[in-house]
Amino acid sequence: MTEDYRALNLANWDERAPAHAASPGYALQRFRDDPAFLSKVVRFDRPLLGDITGLRGLHLQCHIGTDTLSLHRLGARMSGLDFSGAALAEARALASSVGADIDYVQADAYSAVEQFGAQQFDLLYTGVGALCWLPDVARWGRLVADLLVPGGRLFLREGHPALWAMDDRRADHLLAVEYPYFETEHPVVFEEEGTYVPTEVEFVHNNSASWNHGIGEIITAVLDAGLRLTQFVEHRSVPWEALPGEMVRGEDEEWRLVDRPERLPLTYTLQAVKPI
Repeated sequence: MTEDYRALNLANWDERAPAHAASPGYALQRFRDDPAFLSKVVRFDRPLLGDITGLRGLHLQCHIGTDTLSLHRLGARMSGLDFSGAALAEARALASSVGADIDYVQADAYSAVEQFGAQQFDLLYTGVGALCWLPDVARWGRLVADLLVPGGRLFLREGHPALWAMDDRRADHLLAVEYPYFETEHPVVFEEEGTYVPTEVEFVHNNSASWNHGIGEIITAVLDAGLRLTQFVEHRSVPWEALPGEMVRGEDEEWRLVDRPERLPLTYTLQAVKPI
């Protein structure tokens, strides 16, 4: 059954990758024009990410590679992995256009050890909107631990499971829990015609299947895999307008609730290390 959901999601992402690359939301031309330009996601992450110069890094579920390239520009020796060939075509084209030496591999996230080998990376990076496409967060935690060298670090910033559980289509300005907070056996299937960045493209493959994972489940997955938790921070902002009509965009290009933003965590940063 999971394979059926994989095919559904692959068709969705393959179709959207070229539109994302052409959208001003991903700012590919800025990357080409300005050698110091970083994605807004990595700009937000940078204070907590710290100095990554010389680290061998892997960006899991890297999509079209703007965050991967940003980490490369901060000094890491980066590889990227994604299951979408269309997304990686855009990632490779971007890296080539700016002379960035980044190794991109097309594969499912769960097969990353088979692709790269165990204990290969100093830094494992996963960005916003990645974990929801994986059905089993405990398996993901074991994967991360297998990929890291002793002393290596996981850096994860993600949409908060409390946000993923919210109804994002309400017109009454109420925050209401509509979707599962905890991991479920079967995914929630959505039908959405558009995408999260500006585009005039009309898509055909509009169904997708995703899973939520509770904060406790994510932290437990990391700890059970033998990693040591070093940081957990909840944020009141998110990189896209996750709750349309309820949010305002700040100068940092992050979106926040207009009304009483203290009510809901929108993203979080989790860091963990593999013991030596």
